[in-house]
This record gives sequence, structure tokens and C-alpha cells, in this order.
Amino acid sequence: MDFATIFGLIMAIGAITGAYVLEGGQIDSIFLLAPIMIVVGGTVGATAITTSLTTVNKIPTYLRLAFFGKHHYNAKQSIQILVTLAEKARREGVLGLEKHVAGIRDPFFKKAVRLVVDGTELTSLRDILENEIAYLEDRHKHGILLFQKAGGFAPTMGILGTVLGLIHTLGNTSDAAKMATAIAGAFIATLWGVGLANLFLLPVADKLKMRHEEELAHYELIMEGVVAIQSGDNPRSIKTRLNSFVPPEQREE
Repeated sequence: MDFATIFGLIMAIGAITGAYVLEGGQIDSIFLLAPIMIVVGGTVGATAITTSLTTVNKIPTYLRLAFFGKHHYNAKQSIQILVTLAEKARREGVLGLEKHVAGIRDPFFKKAVRLVVDGTELTSLRDILENEIAYLEDRHKHGILLFQKAGGFAPTMGILGTVLGLIHTLGNTSDAAKMATAIAGAFIATLWGVGLANLFLLPVADKLKMRHEEELAHYELIMEGVVAIQSGDNPRSIKTRLNSFVPPEQREE
């Protein structure tokens, strides 16, 4: 579980609702079914129009990644593994790495080492791994754009709900006191639209983007290390090169 995501969401919603209650507001007054239907239903519908049903069906997967996904990759450990593999490759040849493939959990890492063991030509090796990373980037982009678009539509749907509420209020209410209450209720849709976008949809999009950048950097590190092993580079040289992917304070001497 990503505690930063959970903590941030609770903190933001708690601060806003807490301030509202302190000012004398009633929480149940903002939970009106009609505004929620307009904002949520309209946002989901408009977002679905811009993408494919396959991407929409992956919304639970994207949410699970944002709230429970791996929030960091151990670049230091990956460098240690790559250097160890480079040392074994220099002593025993690349075929000596065969027995280490099964112990690698990461699918991309395992595939990269397998390609080396299979004797893939250097240019082809880099091309295959770059294509794999490009496909990963394209796949992640769909989820990021999905929540970014939804974050753009939600406030608009809130305004639309408010306008509809005002039209209904001004056209059917003659009592000034009732009209004031109805107008206040009409703005609940705007509240839900702006709140949904800025407290949930856009933050989730940024969290998915952060996850994507972390994974991309890690896979680029692996690619550079594996290509260096295939090239027969010195393990010390490989370690020095790969340390550039790690912040200075975390690098091993």
C-alpha cells in the first residue's frame, strides 16, 4: 500500500470537510443524489467517449497501481545483480548466466538476461529491449491520459449540473426563501466536480505518471547493464556507468 497516496487523500478531504463543519456546515447537505449523478455519470461517459472500452475496463487496475503499486525500485540491488552477472559472464561466458535466469523475478530483467544467454546480436538486443520499453510507455500513457481527461471533464460537468439546477430553481420557485436554499443546492454540483477533479482524478493521474517514470528509469538501467554485459565490458566499468542512474548519496564506492 502506498501510504503517501492514502495519507494525502485523507488529509485533503479531512481538511476541507473539517473546515466546512467548523463554519457550521452540515455534511449531509452536500450528499445530494442528483448533482453526484450528473458529475460522476457525466465525467465517466465523456471520458469513455475519448478512449476505448479496453482502457475503461482497466480503471480498477490503474487504481490498484496508484494505491497499492510498488512505489520504488531498488536500483542499487539491480546494479549489484548486473555486476555479479558481468563478473560471471567474463569468467564463464554468457552461457554461464543460464542458471541465474530462473532466480530473476522481474519479467523484463529475466527476458533481457535470457536474450543475452541466447546469444542475441548486440544491435538486435538493444532494439528488442527499446521496443519493450516503448510498448510499456505507450501502455502506461493510456491510464495517465484517462485520469487527466476525467480531471478536465469533472469541473465542467459540475458547472453543467449547477446551470441545470439554477434553470430548474428559477423556473419553478417563487418563494424567495426557498429559492435561496435551492440556489445553494444547485452549486453542490460544482463542488463535486471541482473536488473530484482536484482531490482524486488529477492526483491519481500524477501518481500513475510517477510510477511510470520510476519503472521506465529502472528498465533503462537494466537495459544498459545487459547491453554492457553482452558487449563484454569490464564489471567495474559497468558498475561505474550504472551508478549514474542512482542519486549520489546512494551510490556504492
